[in-house]
Amino acid sequence: MSNELSFLIAFAAVFGASEAIKQIQSDARRKEHRSRKNNLVVRCLKSCEYSAILEGRRVVLSGDKLYIDTGTHHEQEFGHPFAGYYLPYPESNASGLVSTICDEPPVMNWIYVDRWSYELKFGNRAWADDNWPVPWDCSRQDRRLTFGGWEGFLAVKEGNFWAVYFDIDENHLKDKVPEGTPVLEIELRRVEMRIPKPQVQQPQVDEDKDKKTAEEGTADANGVNGVNGAEQSGPDKANGSKCQNGAYATPPPEEPLESPPVD
Repeated sequence: MSNELSFLIAFAAVFGASEAIKQIQSDARRKEHRSRKNNLVVRCLKSCEYSAILEGRRVVLSGDKLYIDTGTHHEQEFGHPFAGYYLPYPESNASGLVSTICDEPPVMNWIYVDRWSYELKFGNRAWADDNWPVPWDCSRQDRRLTFGGWEGFLAVKEGNFWAVYFDIDENHLKDKVPEGTPVLEIELRRVEMRIPKPQVQQPQVDEDKDKKTAEEGTADANGVNGVNGAEQSGPDKANGSKCQNGAYATPPPEEPLESPPVD
């Protein structure tokens, strides 16, 4: 009996430790995913005359609002692509949503729902506090964007553009937009950002170091050539020669030849 009890206790301890490790790993993956920058891509829920224009388009930031990039000119850019992630909202237990508003410098703004018009907008903390900046989240499987725990995003035609709204009152913005305005239900999918080519850093040239190396090389060359009339020992001075080496070296004066001794 005691052996069985010991086995059960040990099994429970091992099982509990294993589950704790799995939970920690799951939380780490969730945090890593939520902190990774993503684009937002539109998916239409129903086919209509406008779905071909909106399907698969990116959400962009322009002015102070979020729009759907429906441009057709390949060289004409419209707005700044949404590139955002979740971030704990200050003085709140809920998650906020931030995005870059430009590339250089990479300034971040909060994404929020305008409390009067229900438009999705972006701005600094002061602007977000006066509206609805939280809670943002995503669906468990497809990672679709949610607000307030559900998906109520709408695409609203404003002239030649399509703005993004949230259907707070669940009536397709009946009291917010003029009658007859095209209003479409959409989903916003979080899509991994395109990976750019890594930039190779060029080695920095140290001009002072190069100059010092060049001076040292010149000094070494002068020492080898015997400039300034310095004598040098070694193979070039074999047999005890007194000749100076160098570019301007002159041979020593010749001594008078002596006649051999006469017997």
